[in-house]
Amino acid sequence: MWKRVSLVWSVVKGDARLLWFALQHPQSPPWLKWGTASIVLYLLSPIDLIPDFIPVAGLLDDLVLVPLAMGWLLKKLPRHIFDDITRRAQGHAQSASDVVQH
Repeated sequence: MWKRVSLVWSVVKGDARLLWFALQHPQSPPWLKWGTASIVLYLLSPIDLIPDFIPVAGLLDDLVLVPLAMGWLLKKLPRHIFDDITRRAQGHAQSASDVVQH
């Protein structure tokens, strides 16, 4: 299971950061929390669209469905929230790179 989670994380870490900031936003809609919880439950659940014991295809459904679902949630956000979390994520990335350089 952790192999699947780490593989999906390498694909979606940028969207995951935006989704995290969106969840922390004071004006985030309630459906965002439900949608995010559904994605996490799907990723951690042993029940998949294509079972993981099938080589390659078992992981491929996670690598396709999870990023699509995250992107769909982010696209449905109101524009002002999306702009705010994008600025916050860029500022966070900039401060992290400053720490690494010093």
